[in-house]
Amino acid sequence: MVKPVYFVLGAIPVIVAILLAVPLITKNEIPVSATNSFDKIEIEFTKHQLKKITNGIAERTGAEKTEILLIKNDGETKYTITEQGYPQPAIKSKIDKQSLEKIKALIKETGFISIDPNTFSVFQNVTDYQKSSVKVTLNGRVNQIHWPESSATPDFIPPIITMVESELDKVMSEFSE
Repeated sequence: MVKPVYFVLGAIPVIVAILLAVPLITKNEIPVSATNSFDKIEIEFTKHQLKKITNGIAERTGAEKTEILLIKNDGETKYTITEQGYPQPAIKSKIDKQSLEKIKALIKETGFISIDPNTFSVFQNVTDYQKSSVKVTLNGRVNQIHWPESSATPDFIPPIITMVESELDKVMSEFSE
């Protein structure tokens, strides 16, 4: 028969593992500590509202509305919008340090900069859809990803892309109200 001492000794590593794993599993945010003051980032987020136009034989896709958000390393932002081919005056502002650090951490910690910039196909019968693009420059390394909204593509869009899009949409919504 096994002595109770062996059960206690065997349970100690299990308890330690559980104590370490529970906070990691239950935490749903990226730690801001992932970034440091030496990180240099610049983000360009673009959203196009596209529409397919058919002229008898030819078919082309044109942008009805284009929104561009540029975020610099110091938090300065520039928002420009073009509707029906007419550009509106640019709006300059600054996002708070906490929001900037959250976006930096999300991009750095999740490996967004390493995502393969593959192209996503669009369904043939889709006439109106949104196409987004994010260009990230992190410490001199550049990555640009383009993707359509999920209802316009048969391809799987990785959750990290939609997470980054969601955070940048929050910043952009402050300007487009």
